[in-house]
Amino acid sequence: MDVLIIGGTGVISTGITRQLVEAGHDVTIFNRGETDIDIPEAVAEIHGDRFDHDAFESTVADVDVDVVIDMMCFSVEDAKSDIRAFAGEIEQCIFTSTVDVYHRPPERNPVTEDAAREPPVSDYAEGKAAAEDRFREAEAEGAFDVTIIRPWSTYGEGGSIFHTFGGDTYYIERIRQGKPIVVHGDGTSLWGSCHRDDVAAAYVNAVGNETAYGETYHVTSEEVITWNQYHRRVAAALDAPEPDLVHIPTDELRDVAPERTEMLRDHFQYSTVFDNSKAKRDLDFEYTVSFEDGVERTVAWLDEHDGIEVGEGDAFEDDLVAAWRESTDDFVADFE
Repeated sequence: MDVLIIGGTGVISTGITRQLVEAGHDVTIFNRGETDIDIPEAVAEIHGDRFDHDAFESTVADVDVDVVIDMMCFSVEDAKSDIRAFAGEIEQCIFTSTVDVYHRPPERNPVTEDAAREPPVSDYAEGKAAAEDRFREAEAEGAFDVTIIRPWSTYGEGGSIFHTFGGDTYYIERIRQGKPIVVHGDGTSLWGSCHRDDVAAAYVNAVGNETAYGETYHVTSEEVITWNQYHRRVAAALDAPEPDLVHIPTDELRDVAPERTEMLRDHFQYSTVFDNSKAKRDLDFEYTVSFEDGVERTVAWLDEHDGIEVGEGDAFEDDLVAAWRESTDDFVADFE
């Protein structure tokens, strides 16, 4: 089929672009052209600002495709722009949403696609949920068929490895050197990361798949582990020493470093498990890249591209660990 990807060079969308070409589809990508990523020569490129809606709609007006995959829709206004651009012109729109649309903590695990979305956990989540609703309205109006995919934590070559303070790459060097690693809470909340190649395969299997029309899917990890296990597996993947995990309550971390803990506030602190059974059934979703293998590949890419930066975040974590250990030592001493 002829497929337009809005994005096409991000962590997930690079995998989608490559796999679509391998599957024999004709692929065009629309983005700003600012990311230096190796993509197949067969891919056609259109450069522009997706968020300048008038210019975007004008630019894609003459693009003749069957399917649009939007990796860059974050609000109801972005969704409306897609609808104006493609209503009546395409067969299927695949919208990249997120598991962040669900209220946290969830009422029950594993979370299924019909779980509660209110109240939203963040502005980002609220925007994605509103876009989902507008696409469903457009589908009911006959604009095009819609498939919604909700990934969780997706990583891979071109990206980084998450930790308590986000995705800053100094964490990788701390792991390698055996330096103390701050872990929120007691480290037993659950997290799962899925390599972008596995996520991308589900997208490719959704293209032109009539079973997926009108449906919403989780495409998430099948290797859900505690954060303590997570850091130990990162260390094992990098042949690093056993990590020195320093547990600090989440509330304390948010108080002392609000600007560094937005992802902790909205995501990392909650234990969640997502049910992938629909994607397995309809999209042949498989979890094939183990977390340790994926970490090894991701970090090798970062090394090759000089992508590991050690700076302010590393010094902050050193200071935080020293202060926490001193205060807890004093606390224990008071009761001896």
